[in-house]
Amino acid sequence: MRLVFFVLLLAVNYREDCGLQFTKSPTNQTVTQGNSIRLGCAVEGLSEPDVVWMKDGEKLYSTDQMYITLEQNHWETFHSVKSVQQQDAGKYWCEAEFRGIAISSEPAWITVEGVPHFVLEPQDVATFPGVPFNLSCAAVGPPEPVEVLWWLRGVQEGKPTSSPSVLSVPGITSSIKFYCEAKNARGISVSRTGTVHIKVLPEAPKMIQVVQVQENNVTLAWTPGFTGYSDLQDCTIQMSKNSGKRLELPEHRVMVPPFQQVIGGLRCYSNYSVRICCSNEVGTSPFSSWVDFQTPEAVPSAAPRNLTFDLSEQQLSLNWAALEESELHGRLQAYKVQWNLGGENQEALLFKENKAHLSGGGRFFNATFQVSACTAVGCGPWSQPVLVMPAATVSSQGQRSHIWVGLLLGLLVAAMVGVLLTVLVHHRGKETQYGSAFEPSGAETRVSFTAARSFNRQGPALPESTLDTLGISDELRAKLQDVLIPEKMLTLGHMLGKGEFGSVREAFLKMEDNSVQKVAVKVLKTDITTSSDIEQCLKEAAYMKDFHHPNVIQLIGVSLHRRPQQRLPVPMVILPFMKHGDLHTFLLMSRLGDEPFVLSLHTLIQFMLDIARGMEYLGRKNIIHRDLAARNCMLNGNMTVCVADFGLSKKIYSGDYYRQGSVSKLPVKWIALESLADNVYTTQSDVWAFGVTMWEVMARGQTPYPGVENAEIYEHLIKGERLKQPPDCPADIYEIMHSCWSPVPKCRPSFQQLIDQLESAWAGLSPGPDQEPLLYVNLEGDGDEKGAGQAAGSLNPEEPQWSVPWQCVGMEKDEKDWLMVTSGATLAISGDYRYIIGPSSTAEEEGNPAGISGENIQEDVKEEDDDVVIDV
Repeated sequence: MRLVFFVLLLAVNYREDCGLQFTKSPTNQTVTQGNSIRLGCAVEGLSEPDVVWMKDGEKLYSTDQMYITLEQNHWETFHSVKSVQQQDAGKYWCEAEFRGIAISSEPAWITVEGVPHFVLEPQDVATFPGVPFNLSCAAVGPPEPVEVLWWLRGVQEGKPTSSPSVLSVPGITSSIKFYCEAKNARGISVSRTGTVHIKVLPEAPKMIQVVQVQENNVTLAWTPGFTGYSDLQDCTIQMSKNSGKRLELPEHRVMVPPFQQVIGGLRCYSNYSVRICCSNEVGTSPFSSWVDFQTPEAVPSAAPRNLTFDLSEQQLSLNWAALEESELHGRLQAYKVQWNLGGENQEALLFKENKAHLSGGGRFFNATFQVSACTAVGCGPWSQPVLVMPAATVSSQGQRSHIWVGLLLGLLVAAMVGVLLTVLVHHRGKETQYGSAFEPSGAETRVSFTAARSFNRQGPALPESTLDTLGISDELRAKLQDVLIPEKMLTLGHMLGKGEFGSVREAFLKMEDNSVQKVAVKVLKTDITTSSDIEQCLKEAAYMKDFHHPNVIQLIGVSLHRRPQQRLPVPMVILPFMKHGDLHTFLLMSRLGDEPFVLSLHTLIQFMLDIARGMEYLGRKNIIHRDLAARNCMLNGNMTVCVADFGLSKKIYSGDYYRQGSVSKLPVKWIALESLADNVYTTQSDVWAFGVTMWEVMARGQTPYPGVENAEIYEHLIKGERLKQPPDCPADIYEIMHSCWSPVPKCRPSFQQLIDQLESAWAGLSPGPDQEPLLYVNLEGDGDEKGAGQAAGSLNPEEPQWSVPWQCVGMEKDEKDWLMVTSGATLAISGDYRYIIGPSSTAEEEGNPAGISGENIQEDVKEEDDDVVIDV
């Protein structure tokens, strides 16, 4: 205790000696949601200003932090928030450091008053008919108290109750919609709309796939059908063997998920059929359709029996019994006859039938013969050796004494043992020097190599790296543990691409069955050595681990490259190899490559549909991509586009938006207007980026906004300018992409609506009736109660008419007014549109939102090819 006091006393004396002290600390403030705040600190004793603002123990990064000189070595700094939201509430203070000594100002608390904030929103419910159930809803202020009012089927249910609120609902017989309202002195918030579903039987599984077939087992995978609003408990797999007539096999009952199972005990080179049904707590679904497959051939399991010979001076005839079909395990290719004379193996002979005739019988005297059956995979075991002797010799020897017979047999056994030892020594010598020999050749030659000894001329081998050596969080380590792949299983090839944080290389991954898979490996830069950079790279892999969609790139695994004399290994993210690379380069090559090629409108719209489906899936996974562009979409060998590169992605755990809280490099030409202004990212801002990506596809890889500098993008957009219609782009496609660029986020279409519109456009390419004008839908309304908005009207890019194209049902008056001016964008993009300001809120309380100007974007712009990024 005395030692601690002494250290604190020394620190205080040192600060007094160096003169470093805070002369002003931030003060406690209570502010209404949507208003601005300003906190101030002043520090004395620093020759240069270096003050860090802290919030709840975390550093705050700001691009517009300013310092005011009070006097020599005396500085004042401020932290401002233009539009305060609930997440801005907390504890704030300043920190300064001089000569290794850090001091802190007195802390201050910011309390945010506004309409209630939901901490528990109603969730979808599944129940049996007539069974009572409860619904829960909770919201908090300040100000308190908060009351909750329930709405069922669009009708008010009961009277307001204090938050948190639990509503008991008697049994129902059909699906209903419900939501809750939370009210305090500042106004009313409306929760999400939930649905009560009635549990029913599941539907039959679909997309049954035979993932892998081996000699005696098969790996099956399937996609469950509609689950009937109840989790599936198990699935039943029925199999039958087709050998002239269908033979039913024992059923396999497996727990799910995962929807994959390995079935063993099969016979090779046999025909099978499989079908599956699944069960929930209501009952069992119908069976799926039968799916047929065949197990591959194998090496025969038995040697030919009853090998006999007939020797004459002219020829040697051999005969043996043919193998049974159950022993053959495939189609017979040939019988292999091996013979040995004088302790040396002679050249093997192949015969189609179970007999052989060899001319010149005398040369086979005292030779031993063996026979083996061969399929396309290889040859089976050898038969017992048979010694060839003339019949006359056998008769005369039979009359001699048993001593000579025993002597001859002893010599024969000794010769065979000598031959066997010679073969083994020769085989061991080869293995020691080169590895094991090759297996018998077949339809597909397989090479097996086992090194008897390995050498490293550069020193001892580095130990295998594990996730425990990285210093990452326990949660991230647990997520990646089951996808960690040893480095020795990878062979890196040439580089496919290079970016700010690392490179992508071609590689070959050795699988468990010794096969080799071509993959792409994302390698972090070797000069990045901090755990935080490594953790950021591995977070992208953690996102991808849970992705299972044909239009979203899937994670194969994570590996760690150990470096000599380095504390931390380099993480490597292993991804599927995409034959055609990124979509942007592919589009450029179609126009500017050495051999240009034509991409039909069908193909271009299919690219857009693939991206939209992938983004809709990510939205359902609560993932905001934040960097959607053609360069971050990959094209596989089947010409299917997969959304990739999740380096800037964020998972939303609550609410429906993410606020960027630090300085990041972002591609401004793809960023939505509200994201440029307030660093707020939502699924609607991803829709904006999707519209730009559509423009890239139709323009065959051209750079968006040609001739417009990156620092001028914000002013360009705020004036109402948008990307011009590309040549050869149909008007209906341009209308779809133009609707993505509404300055009001809720007036942009959802990804599901974009999928529907693009599918309609794709189908409309074939001759058919004229299409109806595109209507805009109120995105905030219930999914089943869509309100059609006004028609798109003129979308002439030369004459932007903001008051027409981007209006939608449910817009507030101030939002429509905002469309007619060139500033004040905060009115359209701040807060959550479910909020309704109550009559008790005055204009003075709410404050005037600050105007947005191009000063929010730093003038220091770094040019980087097509995907130029700036600090936001």
